[in-house]
Amino acid sequence: MENIITAAVQRGASDLHIKAGDVFRARINGSLIPLTKQRLTPEQTRAIALKLIPNERDRQALDDLQDYDCSWGLPGVGRFRVNILRQRGSFMVVMRVIPFEIPTLDALGLPPVVQDVAALERGLVLVTGVTGSGKSSTQAAMIGFMNNNMRRHIVTLENPIEFLHRDVNCSITQREVGIDTDTFRVGLRAALRQDPDVILIGEMRDSESIDIALKSAETGHLVISTVHTKDAASTISRLVATFPPEEQKVVRLRLAEQLQAVISQRLLPKKDGKGRVLAAEVMVVSGTIRDCIADENRASEIPEHIAGGRTTYGMQTFDQCLMDLVMSGQVDYGVAKAAASNPGDFELKLNMLSGGGAPGAQNGGAGMAGISSEYF
Repeated sequence: MENIITAAVQRGASDLHIKAGDVFRARINGSLIPLTKQRLTPEQTRAIALKLIPNERDRQALDDLQDYDCSWGLPGVGRFRVNILRQRGSFMVVMRVIPFEIPTLDALGLPPVVQDVAALERGLVLVTGVTGSGKSSTQAAMIGFMNNNMRRHIVTLENPIEFLHRDVNCSITQREVGIDTDTFRVGLRAALRQDPDVILIGEMRDSESIDIALKSAETGHLVISTVHTKDAASTISRLVATFPPEEQKVVRLRLAEQLQAVISQRLLPKKDGKGRVLAAEVMVVSGTIRDCIADENRASEIPEHIAGGRTTYGMQTFDQCLMDLVMSGQVDYGVAKAAASNPGDFELKLNMLSGGGAPGAQNGGAGMAGISSEYF
């Protein structure tokens, strides 16, 4: 098993799938590729699951488990976020590769304004995107930037802990839900008594965790978390909709006051077929956008203000970022158009840019030029 995992990581795998009745598979450049020819038996898969579980109590309860999350490390290769599940009565294991080295914001290809976001002293910052879009890497890079450039106490609540941070200029306290604290809710409440400057929450899962995150921001902390939403506008709608109708107006006002930025991500295949590239929408909450968050009837204006705030605030929409990626030759036009928020409008604007010699195609997109294999 360890040899197969090592070979997969060397080929740039982002995930490994181990299932009874199937071969080892790895997700490489976004596609699920078979790594072996021999199919695994239920007994072999169970033995692998048992090897990956970190504590004796859970190992003894393996046959009673249905869904289980943990982390696991292979010396010299990397760390892995592990999910053990049952399907058709047998075990399956899905492993997400977590590099040992903390990625930098530049290496991930995030625009320079994200450094300014990481340097904020208070408020709520959200990193959003579908599963596997690189949210954890971006959060780790933001913590890494703080660690190298500031003096803060950073408390993280994760399930499980993914990237391991060493204290450099910051003191970083990493707590794993289920091991170091019982639940996100308990850990969040406790974090407020631990003299934090920054609180990182692995994911805001319900109205209670969102409420505590907002309270943490309201008491003067910087709170960073993730939401599974496609862009900035839908993120606000999702957070508000989590609460009962009678509370939603107050929640909008609280979000308008505390939200500082939303970084939304998608990973696209590179034009040369070697790895994937990050497309990011970045919303920095300006005074005008705060008004749009507070007023439900103005929410539809948010994308327009993000697009218009590129020069002044360093913001960018997905479509602006996608145009940069096409014009720089990193992403195929068809792939970019399919990923665009408004494909028709994207095609029209890109044709205008191309017809005019693509003036300004690189404006604000310099942060996209150095995208690497950090996202595999």
